[in-house]
Amino acid sequence: MRVFLGCDHAGFELKEHLVSWLKENGHEAVDCGAFEYDAADDYPPFVLRAAERTAAEPGAIGVVIGGSGNGEAIAANKVKGVRAALVWSDATATLAREHNDANVISIGARQHDMDTATRFVKLFIETAYSGEPRHTRRIEMLGDYERTGELPPLPGEG
Repeated sequence: MRVFLGCDHAGFELKEHLVSWLKENGHEAVDCGAFEYDAADDYPPFVLRAAERTAAEPGAIGVVIGGSGNGEAIAANKVKGVRAALVWSDATATLAREHNDANVISIGARQHDMDTATRFVKLFIETAYSGEPRHTRRIEMLGDYERTGELPPLPGEG
């Protein structure tokens, strides 16, 4: 699987680890930066590139990393076609894929040790979208809103 990674300085060490881990486990890791540790860098240039490349390639996933993962998830979700999930547990890693068909995982490097964060990525990669009609319906509502800007009808509105 092709995996696009982007991070800021807070996620740099974890990103470097994940690039190696992904390659060792037969995946194609595409590093979108940061390419060196710089405490003054900002996450949007790196995260938006990883998110854009993920959205442009169906079947690929993205991994974005920062201190908390919050800003990175927000940034990635600005890219049309991205469904980024902030992951903080095994359950959120699997449910993001299973129920939301997320294509980007956001991780807070200051919130988890490397082994835990790596396990989240492994679970995210290995979990398939369930395809259940209720989940598909919800994802389609979000896609429609993303394309048109029109709110989905409230229950009973038709």
